Amino acid sequence: MIMKHFSRSLQKERTALHALVCLSIWICTSAPLLSRAAAPQPGKKSEYHLFARTNLAAWCIVPFDAKARGPEERAAMLEKLGFKLFAYDYRAQHIPTFDAEMEALKRHHVRLLAWWFPWEMNDEARLILDVLRRHHLRDVQLWVSGGGEPTKNAAEQKARVEAEAARIRPIAEAAARMSCSVALYNHGAWFGEPGNQIAIIELLKAQGLTNVGIVYNLHHGHDHLDRFPELLGKMKPYLLALNLNGMTREGEKLGKKIVPLGQGDLDLTLLRVIRDSGWHGPLGILNHTDEDAQTRLQDNLEGFDWLVAQLEGRPAGPKPAPRSWRNPG
Repeated sequence: MIMKHFSRSLQKERTALHALVCLSIWICTSAPLLSRAAAPQPGKKSEYHLFARTNLAAWCIVPFDAKARGPEERAAMLEKLGFKLFAYDYRAQHIPTFDAEMEALKRHHVRLLAWWFPWEMNDEARLILDVLRRHHLRDVQLWVSGGGEPTKNAAEQKARVEAEAARIRPIAEAAARMSCSVALYNHGAWFGEPGNQIAIIELLKAQGLTNVGIVYNLHHGHDHLDRFPELLGKMKPYLLALNLNGMTREGEKLGKKIVPLGQGDLDLTLLRVIRDSGWHGPLGILNHTDEDAQTRLQDNLEGFDWLVAQLEGRPAGPKPAPRSWRNPG
C-alpha cells in the first residue's frame, strides 16, 4: 500500500517536473520573438515617412563639386544641411581618402547608404570592400552600372541576361558575406532598362542570391517618362533607392538633363506617382554638375519642400528661385 502510494506520488512529481521544463524551454525560445514583436523597431513602415529629411540621401557630390571639398568639409556640409544619408561616388584621386571619408561621416552622424561600385570584382572593388569591413559598415548598397547595345532576338537577350548575371554574381556574393546589397544602376543603354535589370535579378534569385535590387535614377530616365508609372510598378519589389531630379519631357535633348527639383515641368506629377505607389525607400538628391555641391543641394531641398507642401495640401508659396541653375529656355 505504501509502495503503491509512493509510486503514484513520484509519477505526479515527474509529470509536474516535465511540465515545468517544457514551460522553461518555451519561455527561453519564445522570449526573443515576443520581445521583437512587442518592441517598436527602427525602420518599420509605421515609422517611415517617404518625404522626411532623414530619408534623403545626398548623391553625386564628390567628383561633382566646384569647391572640391575633402572628406571633413563634405561631411560637415551634409550635417549642416540636415542629411542623414550619403551615397559615395569617387574618382581615382579619392581612393587615398576612403578611410578619412568613413571617419568623417561617423563624426558628423551621416550614414553611408551606398557606394558607386566598379563594374566587376577587381582590385579596386576588393579595396572598397576592405574599407567597409575595416569600418564595420553593413547594410550598404553597392551601386553597379552596365551598358550594351539593344539585343536583336530572344536568343541574344537570354545570352546577355546570363552574361550580366555572371558579371554581377561575384559582387553580390561578396556583398552578401558583409550583409550588404547590390543595386543595379540605370546609366542608360541595354543595362539601364528596368525590364533587363529585373531579368538579371530574377536569374540571380533563382541561383540563390537574394540581395540584388535596383537603384533608379530619374536623370537617366527621360525616355521612360511616359511609362514611368508602369515601370515603377514593375520595379517596386526590387527597388532599393530612387534618385530624384527636376524633370521635363525631352529634357535631355533640351539641355535640361540635370535640373533642380521644383524647376521641372513634371516634378509634382512624378513625386505624386512615387508617393501613391506605396514604395518605401530612400530618395536621392543630387548635384551631378560643376556647381558648388552645397548650393545645388540647397536648391534641390528648397524645391523638394515646395513640391511636398503642395502634395500634402499645405501652403507652398511661390516657386523657389534657384541659385545654381538658369533655365536654358
